[in-house]
Amino acid sequence: MTMDDTTVRRKPDALPSPWRSSRFRRFFTARSTSLLADGMLMVSITTTVLAAGYGAGGVGYTLAAWMAPIVLLILFGGALADKFTPRVMMVGADVVRMATMLTLAGLLAGGGVRLWHVMALMAVSGAATAMFQPGLAALVPQVAEDIQRANALLRVSEAICTLLGPGLAGLLAAYWDVAGSFLVIAAAYAISALGLLSLRHLRAAREDGDDSDDPLLRRLATGWHEFRSRSWLWGVIVVWAVYGLFVFGPSVPLGAALLTEQHGAGGYGWIASADGAGTIVGGLLGMRVRPARPLVAGACAMFFFTLNPLAPALGWSFTVTALTGVVAGCGFAFWGVMWATSVQSHIPVAVLSRVSAYDIAGSIMVIPLGRVLAGPAAESFGADRVLLFSSVMGVVCLTVMLAVPAVRGLGRAPAEAADPDQEVPCPGSRRPRSPVRRPGRAGRGGPPPG
Repeated sequence: MTMDDTTVRRKPDALPSPWRSSRFRRFFTARSTSLLADGMLMVSITTTVLAAGYGAGGVGYTLAAWMAPIVLLILFGGALADKFTPRVMMVGADVVRMATMLTLAGLLAGGGVRLWHVMALMAVSGAATAMFQPGLAALVPQVAEDIQRANALLRVSEAICTLLGPGLAGLLAAYWDVAGSFLVIAAAYAISALGLLSLRHLRAAREDGDDSDDPLLRRLATGWHEFRSRSWLWGVIVVWAVYGLFVFGPSVPLGAALLTEQHGAGGYGWIASADGAGTIVGGLLGMRVRPARPLVAGACAMFFFTLNPLAPALGWSFTVTALTGVVAGCGFAFWGVMWATSVQSHIPVAVLSRVSAYDIAGSIMVIPLGRVLAGPAAESFGADRVLLFSSVMGVVCLTVMLAVPAVRGLGRAPAEAADPDQEVPCPGSRRPRSPVRRPGRAGRGGPPPG
């Protein structure tokens, strides 16, 4: 075989490390700085609102102003990302978020900030986030051949940034100025935009499909068709929505309150750090472990997350609770790697942003409701009983997920599960187009559901 050949024989385990790709390194840097900015933002916003005298209610209003546009616009963000390419939408979103942070820093420096200023700017930032988030899934398969290892590295980066971001924001607010923390956040978004801007010559969605000129609502319909045609996909999201309502929703506010009561604020901080450390371990495991049935392995790992609400509910000791935090974080991260890899491996790139948008929307919509209901439920039944119920519901939801035949039967990506002697394209060669099934048009057969 000569250097001019366009194919090589490659075993599934011989895929090159994502680090060997300069595109992935630039994407990883951009994503990491964006995650660091996100981690800093909540602490900086909370500090700003409280220092301005608007209390916990003002913090709630501000976070709601940020979250509402994400929920309302995330589906449109996916459709626009597939139309104009994820890279273009994400760069534009980073520029908008950078501008909002600079504006907020300027208002704080001038001393005339009002609650409605902060809420309006956070709403704009939330709308930009809705344009940014769906494109992430579509970029990973274009910057790395080993999708699972790439997702694992991104998960580790997310865990580290989640640990460092709040602390960095707190230090900047305490020893410099809260306006300075927004300047650093703006700089992080700028670095993210520059890194994404450098990712040129990526395959555009219009090269993989033929619906680039369709109206927006038609594109949303196509994305919905791709989403609902895969029973493993919508089956997981339906279960995940129930999981978010009964597990994710109550476990954060009630778990924080009980752990602080049982172990003090410092103890709660260490337990949260243990959870973050477990997330890093789970990401590292995701780089090495390649199960034949990724969703089954990921769901089994998520059973460990039920320990998260169980520990404060039963009042376990600090040491045991910290250890359960490590195990729970590890299980959650490993599931995240398996899920992201499955979605990115089985969905055509042409509709991946839209399908990802439906994934995100279905996953996050009910979590705020769960958090709203957590307080009244705790007052009526007790926080420990609500968290115990959350732990039981976590086991039930995961058991139901594993009972779905399409979830149990979903294997690895075709390229990784293929025969070792199968020929695959060399890096840099043009990949075959992935046809997209479109409602109402014959002869556009895509991958079968699940």
